[in-house]
Amino acid sequence: MVLDYLDIGKRIARRRRQLNLTQAQVEEKANMGYKYLSNVERGVSIPSTEVIMRLALALETTPDEFLVGTMRVRDEEWKNVAEYLRLMNPKQLEMAKSFLQWLSEQNVQ
Repeated sequence: MVLDYLDIGKRIARRRRQLNLTQAQVEEKANMGYKYLSNVERGVSIPSTEVIMRLALALETTPDEFLVGTMRVRDEEWKNVAEYLRLMNPKQLEMAKSFLQWLSEQNVQ
């Protein structure tokens, strides 16, 4: 699967506008640097997994809404996972990413 970062940025911008939030408000909620969201929304910057998770939390959605354009679950469980990821150091995040990639490849129903 190839990610289209321009599409991801457009989905993030659409969700932000749905909530009537400014880029600055979302940057503050997601603990992001000034103007970084603008670059993500325009596909100029490639957001890390952690940034996608923080944006999903700040914009009250799930990461898959940004990544693939759908939201599978509207419950609190994904927020709990996002909170764990938010507190991880870079090495832990890389390990979590590897595990999530492995898990997504498993045929579990």
